[in-house]
Amino acid sequence: MAFKTDPEALVLGALVAGPQHGYGIVKTLRDGSSGLFNMNEGQLYPLLHKMQKHGWIKGEWETSESGPARKTYVLLEEGRKELERHKAHWLKFSSAVGGLLLAEEPKREESTTRIPGLLPNKGEVTCG
Repeated sequence: MAFKTDPEALVLGALVAGPQHGYGIVKTLRDGSSGLFNMNEGQLYPLLHKMQKHGWIKGEWETSESGPARKTYVLLEEGRKELERHKAHWLKFSSAVGGLLLAEEPKREESTTRIPGLLPNKGEVTCG
């Protein structure tokens, strides 16, 4: 069974440690989740553009002497606030799911039937 993820929260969480380019975000998500979250470019870049429009992150072009320029994404203050909202929602959700899925079954009282006089020295037998 698959559970729905919150890709915005995951990307914001990946940027908490500092600025990253797209590949770095994908690698952080994949490595940090033992391969469970494997976002591809077709999912990531539209999400990054949406997050920029909301003012949660900022994309900055970074030049390099060893290769082409890369766009690096930085978490902004509004993005930190949004991440806190996502965290609060996630904690509430995961607590509710955990309460249901990890709840122990109530212990049943063992039913006993006593049959007097069947065993010598004891006087009764418990069946159940």
